[in-house]
Amino acid sequence: MNCSVCQAPYTSGTKYCGSCGNDVGKKDTSGIEAKEPSKKSYVTAVCLAGILGTLGIHHFYVGRWLHGLFDLSLLITAIIFFSLSLWVPAILFLLADLIHNTYFVYKLIIGEYRDGSGRLVKIPGSY
Repeated sequence: MNCSVCQAPYTSGTKYCGSCGNDVGKKDTSGIEAKEPSKKSYVTAVCLAGILGTLGIHHFYVGRWLHGLFDLSLLITAIIFFSLSLWVPAILFLLADLIHNTYFVYKLIIGEYRDGSGRLVKIPGSY
């Protein structure tokens, strides 16, 4: 077997890679090869997050339906509170939605965002 980080060979039962120190004894519970990228477009996901982020469209695009519904429900709740002139809860829900969106846009930009199957949405040209 080979280390997933440095590709150095190691024997079965070894806990750490002799070359880089990576924990090779740890099993990947996702069942997905770590190097297999998502089939979803990074550029599309970033554009959707930047333009329609508070609606959660980027989550729906990459197959993270629960996150998308959460984002959408935050915005709908904020709109309902605004329409009822309940300013404080409306602003709090909108702020929570903006913080949630900013966090996931950040994860996308640094290349740590995963699609609904657990695959990384890779930055074009990255390994």
